[in-house]
Amino acid sequence: MSSVTVVVPLTIRRRGGRKQIIGPDGAPVRASGDAAGVATTRGDPALVKALARAFRWRRMLEEGRYGSIRELAAAERMERTLVTRTLSLTLLAPDIVEAILDGREPLAPPIASFRRGFPDAWEAQRLALAGAGTAAPVGHVPRRRG
Repeated sequence: MSSVTVVVPLTIRRRGGRKQIIGPDGAPVRASGDAAGVATTRGDPALVKALARAFRWRRMLEEGRYGSIRELAAAERMERTLVTRTLSLTLLAPDIVEAILDGREPLAPPIASFRRGFPDAWEAQRLALAGAGTAAPVGHVPRRRG
């Protein structure tokens, strides 16, 4: 089996506090449905960063780069408990992850609420995030105003 490596020269620039991906032709890379040409997320930046970090760490563990969470935490210079709690974000239901990335997380929960823990079962997660026992899908829960 052979592998092929594809290199695409991209540049990341900051524009107005947001990151913009610039393609090899010097033009901004357009995200689908993004009229401004900036690939962004509407989600809470701290929560999106934690999700990205969690999935990257999980991949590193699965690939065998680190033999344990303790080794990963040492390499990242972070507390093991914080790494463990962040990794638990990879257990969120896929629709909840998508809602967070789209900025539709119910009632805009702070990242700390996810790190305190959540149910393992996806339906229980949906109910817990919808609050007050309502079974509305995550994407349909109105955001907190104010």
